[in-house]
Amino acid sequence: MATEQGRERKGAANGPSAPARGRPDLSGATQLMPSIDVEEEEARYLAPIGPTEPSEARKTQPPGLHAPAMPVTAEELERQIRELEARLKSILAVDRGQGAGGAAALEPTAARIPLGGAGAAASAAPASEPPLPPGSGTARDVLSTDFYLRQWGRAGLRSRSEEVDEFGFDPKYEARYKVLFDFLYRHYFRVDLEGVEHIPREGRCLVVSNHSGGPIPYDGLMLRTAVRREHPAQRELRWLAEDFVYYLPFAGTIMNRLGAVRACQENAERLLAGGRLVAVFPEGVKGIGKLYKDRYRLQRFGRGGFIRLCLRTRTPLIPCAIVGAEETNPLLYRVEHVTRALGIPYLPITPTFPALGPLGLVPAPTKWKIRLAEPVHFDAYGPEAADDQLLVRRLAERVRATIQGLIDETLATRKSIWFG
Repeated sequence: MATEQGRERKGAANGPSAPARGRPDLSGATQLMPSIDVEEEEARYLAPIGPTEPSEARKTQPPGLHAPAMPVTAEELERQIRELEARLKSILAVDRGQGAGGAAALEPTAARIPLGGAGAAASAAPASEPPLPPGSGTARDVLSTDFYLRQWGRAGLRSRSEEVDEFGFDPKYEARYKVLFDFLYRHYFRVDLEGVEHIPREGRCLVVSNHSGGPIPYDGLMLRTAVRREHPAQRELRWLAEDFVYYLPFAGTIMNRLGAVRACQENAERLLAGGRLVAVFPEGVKGIGKLYKDRYRLQRFGRGGFIRLCLRTRTPLIPCAIVGAEETNPLLYRVEHVTRALGIPYLPITPTFPALGPLGLVPAPTKWKIRLAEPVHFDAYGPEAADDQLLVRRLAERVRATIQGLIDETLATRKSIWFG
């Protein structure tokens, strides 16, 4: 009895009785925590504290948190990109100092962005501005961010054609460099074209020319530019390029986008079947690899593949002579054994290359002359003539002699390699 009374007195001295072990008393919790009013709509987004049943946990999770990701279509991705472009354009307008007018344009632009439908997004997106041609930007344009957005952003990428032809030609890509080609044609090489009237206004035709120009032959580009500028119909000429060009980094792709086509019988036949004007250089690599002491001496015209092509397709042939390109990069020596493993026919040694590095490949501003002879027709030959190797070689040698004669006549009347 005395023991129990002592325990009661000890408990009264320590305060109220402690709760039982393992069972906390939460009776005073309402006094310590303020009341929180939770709307019914928001309550379903609050997950309960503590373990719950799986079915209950799924009910209380925010909608879409564990929902499977829906696949994004190409139209939806394009719509999102256009929305970002529209907002970026508005921000740039404000940044460039348009003031309240630019800021006011920001809200309507964002408000007009459609929330669904690729067609509505396309109508709301601003029209892309064409990129500036090289050298046309002023100092004020260069200092603005919009200049680089148009030059290298999506607007610049859209200046490329969405579709190129089967050989990789891109008209919009070539249009960006027409100013450069026209400058080379008119002011740098000062090309004189003679006999352009021999090229028909329409229909297929094959132009056969000597090949020259050293490490970087410009004869194909200048011949294409000459026909585009001087021909009454402004015909588009496609020329066949050597295989080694396509082993160089980016060179083959750039040449294709500018109008070149990889040289082979199949490509030439497809071009002629479409009624195109095609230029070939039968000398091939041996033509551009001639040493300066052998300049303007035509090399062997292969096996006469261009004659066989004309006989098979009944295509007229126009002999062409180009004078002035041999002196642009005079080849003094060529190294062949080291570069064959890289797919390059030779390493050129010129008065400026490789001594000056890449600057040594800049062509000299020599005076060019391009002469076109009267066309040669093959209508008198039957379809079996293309299989007559003796006839093919004889006709090829006749064309080669005609081109050599044009070269000799032009050289005889030339007084200077710089002024013609």
